[in-house]
Amino acid sequence: MNIQLANVISDISGTTGMAILRDIVRGERDPEKLARHKHARIRASHQETARSLEGTRREELLFVVGPSLELYDTYQEKIQLCDQRIDEHLHRMEAKVDPASDPIPEPTRRGKGSRPHQPHFDLRGHLYRITGVDLTQIDSIDVRIAQTVISEVGLDMSRWKTEKHFASWLGLCPDNRTSGGKVLKRGTRRVVNRAATALRLAAWSLIRSRSALGAKFRRLRSRLGAPKAITAMAHTLARLVYRMLKFGHHYVDQGIEYYEAKYRQQQLRWTAKQAAALNMQLIPLPEVGG
Repeated sequence: MNIQLANVISDISGTTGMAILRDIVRGERDPEKLARHKHARIRASHQETARSLEGTRREELLFVVGPSLELYDTYQEKIQLCDQRIDEHLHRMEAKVDPASDPIPEPTRRGKGSRPHQPHFDLRGHLYRITGVDLTQIDSIDVRIAQTVISEVGLDMSRWKTEKHFASWLGLCPDNRTSGGKVLKRGTRRVVNRAATALRLAAWSLIRSRSALGAKFRRLRSRLGAPKAITAMAHTLARLVYRMLKFGHHYVDQGIEYYEAKYRQQQLRWTAKQAAALNMQLIPLPEVGG
C-alpha cells in the first residue's frame, strides 16, 4: 500500500505498530487518527508518523492485512502455550539454590526497556534456581541465549573433562587439516549445534558493548576479521559458561578500562621480550605534564 511506517518505528510488532494495524483492519483510514497511537518513546513527531501512513489503500491489499494479523495472533497464542509448558517443566526441575535465602543477583545491564519477544514468565529466575548461577551476568548473554545453551548441553558438565573439551564439542576450536606437517586448511569442525549458534549470536552482539568482553571482541575483529572474531569470542563465552555451570563461579565484568590496561601490559611484555632477543632494551619516555 506504499505505507512507510518502517521509517518512524523500528518494530512493526511493537505497541504502536500493532495498534495501527488493528485499527486499519477495523476500517480506519485517516492517517491523523492512526498516528494517535504513537508511543511516547517514538522519536518521530505526530506529523511525521501521519505522513508515513499515507498510501494507496487498495482493497485487495487491505484484505490481506486481516488474515495476516489473525495468523500473527494465532502464533502468539501458540508461543504463550509453549511458554506455559516450559514454565511447568522448569518448576519440576531440581533446584540448586533457594532464591528466598540466596536471591538472584541484580542485573548488570540496564536496558532502555523490555526487549521484544521475551518469555511470559520468570525464565531468568528459573534458570538461576536450577543452575545456581546467573548466566545473564555475562555481557551479551540474555535469558534466551542462556535457555538455549542449557537446553542443549544440560546441567551435568562432568561429561567434559575441561573447558577445552567443551569448546571442542561445540565446534569452536581450530581443526586444521594437515599433511606431512604442513597445514592445508585452517578452520573449525562443522558442527550443527544450537548452543554454538546461540553463542555466536551472543558474540556478535558485543560489537558495541562497553565491557571487557566487548573491547576484546573489537580488538579481535580488527585483527582477524568478523567471521574469525565471532568464533573466537564464542569460544571465550563457552569457557565462561563452562566454569560457571561446573564450578558455580560468578562472573564479574572488570570493565573496558581494565581490559585495555591489561592488554597494554601484555603488549609491553611482548615488546620487551622481542627487544631482549635482539640484545636491546626498552627505555620508557618520561611522561609529559599537561
